[in-house]
Amino acid sequence: MSIEKEDFELECDTERGCEAIDIIIKPREKDLGEFMVRRTLPTSQRKTVGPWIFFDHMGPANFPAGSGVNVRPHPHINLATVTYLFDGEILHRDSIGSYATITPGDINLMVAGKGITHSERERPEVKNVPHTLHGLQLWLALPEEDEEIEPAFYHYPSASIPSVTVEGVPLRVLMGTAYGVTSPVKTYAETLYVEAHMQVGQSLSLPNAEERAIYVAKGSLKIKDTVIPEFSMVILSAADDVVIDAIADSRIALIGGEKIGKRFIEWNFISSRKERVEQAKRDWQAGDFPKVIDDEDEFIPLP
Repeated sequence: MSIEKEDFELECDTERGCEAIDIIIKPREKDLGEFMVRRTLPTSQRKTVGPWIFFDHMGPANFPAGSGVNVRPHPHINLATVTYLFDGEILHRDSIGSYATITPGDINLMVAGKGITHSERERPEVKNVPHTLHGLQLWLALPEEDEEIEPAFYHYPSASIPSVTVEGVPLRVLMGTAYGVTSPVKTYAETLYVEAHMQVGQSLSLPNAEERAIYVAKGSLKIKDTVIPEFSMVILSAADDVVIDAIADSRIALIGGEKIGKRFIEWNFISSRKERVEQAKRDWQAGDFPKVIDDEDEFIPLP
């Protein structure tokens, strides 16, 4: 997705919890025009979790016929976007010729590298009937040595993503290695991304990582005596062997990985170098980014 305004850090409520918890982020909804998002990263309180630097919960949105996702071409540098849907679909096009429809359970990984332009829309057969959209979009900050690599796009169908049941809890390891299985999705730094469906009363031991966070997309959790409500993200401390308990039927995302260095963030541009962000802004204004193939007529202007 694109950020329509220059400053995309949303104000969030935060609170402290037990020794296993660093902070709890409670996002506020943001209207992006076509649908609502809940943004938990970045915020003024926390910029990153491992290499993850952006976390949006999209929808659920219900569209009438003729309406839907319509994100015009926009640019990125020095990052990778990771899109995962619970419901609906999105049509991805970009400036290196990728054309892919993402459906629930798939993963789209778009590596911006030295620069890419993309759009996110819908196929006519989807847009022309009532439909829904619900899912997550995250951004990864690329390691400094990979920031200027050639742009690339990878689509991973749902069937390629490994599943495992742990302590009675069904899990999908979307990226990285956890619970004895490894995802095929390409990574550039040590990265963790796991989805779990927990029933009320179930418990789950979390894998250790340098940095970790849990987002509650549905339901409610408890860590010791601290309740993690629906639509909240809990940033975990460095404590090992953390256990979460479901106090309602819950759908969660666990993210994390190795710490990433300082990043400058402005609009859709992320880089370890402020001057690189400024150059990207000038290039977009001058029309020097490559155009999205078969979607060349529109674009989102720099805020």
